[in-house]
Order: sequence, then structure tokens, then C-alpha cells
Amino acid sequence: MTVIVPDLGLALRGRLRRGLPSAGGRLVAGAPGAAGNFQVVPWEPGDILDFDRRAATVYPSVEARVGLAVSHRASGFGGTFVRFDAGDAVVLRGPMGSERLFPLVPGAFSLEGKAVSLAKPRAAVTPAATASGSVAVHGRPAQVARASRILVEGVHDAELVEKVWGDDLRIAGVVVERLDGLDHLGEFIAAFRPAADARLGVLADHLVAGSKEARIAESVRHAHVLVTGTPFVDVWQAVRPKAVGITAWPVVPRGSPWKDGVCAALGAGDPRTFWRQLLAKVTSYADLEPELVGAVERLIDFVTETD
Repeated sequence: MTVIVPDLGLALRGRLRRGLPSAGGRLVAGAPGAAGNFQVVPWEPGDILDFDRRAATVYPSVEARVGLAVSHRASGFGGTFVRFDAGDAVVLRGPMGSERLFPLVPGAFSLEGKAVSLAKPRAAVTPAATASGSVAVHGRPAQVARASRILVEGVHDAELVEKVWGDDLRIAGVVVERLDGLDHLGEFIAAFRPAADARLGVLADHLVAGSKEARIAESVRHAHVLVTGTPFVDVWQAVRPKAVGITAWPVVPRGSPWKDGVCAALGAGDPRTFWRQLLAKVTSYADLEPELVGAVERLIDFVTETD
């Protein structure tokens, strides 16, 4: 009679090193061998004592997504993946609509005839975005400033552009300068001497037919200067009322200081204090009117364009 002897542990392995057969096979009793009544029989495929070899099997990992057709190897049940239930159980739906739960263990399922391990899909990573909606770039220093510039009318315009587009402008190497009034635009252009590699983009308020700002913009005739802007009286109006917590911006009588009139209508105190509060409520381009967003994006494209 042949007796198969299982793993005898470290003690026997130590004895084998001293002259007994190697542990690279199975020991069979009852047949004379070189060491007593045991001989070494090489491992055979599927040997029931091959525990270590079976435990080391690595199965391909497949992300379990709804509709994936697999079979449970042990039961033969085939169906499509539905979901993961409590306790990481895999739920398969059969052809007739019945659902069965199976444990999530390595190599438990078959996909196209191959044993696989099902895995939970990895959560999609959404790239971080800047306040302007662009993909954030981390670890990249600000670029050396270009010769090209973007001009804005005043300090509030500059602060609002910086808050929403500052990250993008630093990466692009674009500097924003205050013009302190569109009346000085002609003098600035003459001194700046725009060129293909030194463009000027100008952001203006109140670009509506017949306005002073519109007439100044129309007077600019230079291939490397672009004047664009919004129809709003002031950059404050480019902030959406919803972001401020009001239904609409107050109507200020013509001839009255607009900022003072707005603060008085809203009971907001002085313009300087109200502006700080207003700027704090702007967190991204979504808090701004599309007219301003489009105008600034157009200027950035213009001054970063290369011929």
C-alpha cells in the first residue's frame, strides 16, 4: 500500500538536509529508496499536496463594472455584474433576472474562459481647477513676464481679474496693469509701441453704443492692440447679483456717482468697505457675468498668441 506523507514541517526538512530526500517532491512510503523506506516522487500537475504553489497563483484583476458578463467558477452561475453588496459581496444577475451573491475572493470568477479576480472600480480623480475653470498646474513657477500686457481701467478691475485669472496669468507670464481711466489709452499706446511680440489687450467698462468708452475703443487702429470689455457701468456690475445675495443691481440716476448710489441703495456703507465684501464673495468665474468672462478670456488669448 502506498501512503502519501504530507508536509512534515521544519523538523523533517532539517533531517532531509542531513541526507534524507529533498523536499522538492513527495515522500512515498513502502518503496525502498536511498534513505530508508522512502523515495522522492517528483511533483505532478494538480498534486493535492501542492498547497504552496496554488496559494501563490496570481489572477488577473478586472474592474467590476455594471454589465460585465462573468461566471462564478465554483457554482457555474453566469450573469452580469450588478453591484457590490454589503460585506463586499458580488451581485450577479442571471439571464432570467435572478440575482445571486458571491464572495469577493481571488480567482473566483471566469471572464471569457479565464479565471480572474473582480475588483472595485477606482474612483475617478477630477483634476483640480483654478478659479477661472482651467486645469490647475502645481509645482510650476510663475513664468518670466512677457512683453505683452493687459490693461484694466482701475484698481477694482485689477483685483477682480487677479482673483479669478491670477493663476492662469502667472503661468502664461502675463502682467496686468492699471490704466486709471480709459482717457489715457492713446498716450499709453504711443509710449508702449505695440508689436507682434509685445501686444496690448485692454479691458474697458461701459462699451455700449454712443458711450465715451466706445468712442475711444473705436479710435484705436493698431493690429497689435485689442480693446474689448463689458456693457456694465462699473466692474461691480460684472459680479452676478446672486453671488452678492441680491436680486439685481440698483438703478442709479444718471449723473450721480454710481458706486455711492449703489451703497446707499443697499445700505452697504462706504464703497471701499463694500468692495472688500463684494470681492470676498467671488470664488470663481461662475460668480461673474458671461460678458466679463468672455472679454478677459479673449484678451488672454490675444496677448499670448504667437505669430
